[in-house]
Amino acid sequence: MAAPEVMGRAEIAMRLGLDRRTDYYKVYRLTLRPGFPAPWKLKGGYVWATADVEAWIAEHRPDRGDGDGDGDGD
Repeated sequence: MAAPEVMGRAEIAMRLGLDRRTDYYKVYRLTLRPGFPAPWKLKGGYVWATADVEAWIAEHRPDRGDGDGDGDGD
């Protein structure tokens, strides 16, 4: 069984087009929202299943849905 793809808050920030340093608190608050995918707690911090985060983005942030960071949806 292959390990699941995961992302931390820095990767979530980059995926949403945010700066991982200056927008850290925005991402932190986002990950605490009801309805955001549940994280896995590891020794080094929290991570989220990439597929769960992508599904959440597609539903809640359709302007960011294509994953290439340009916001054009394709």
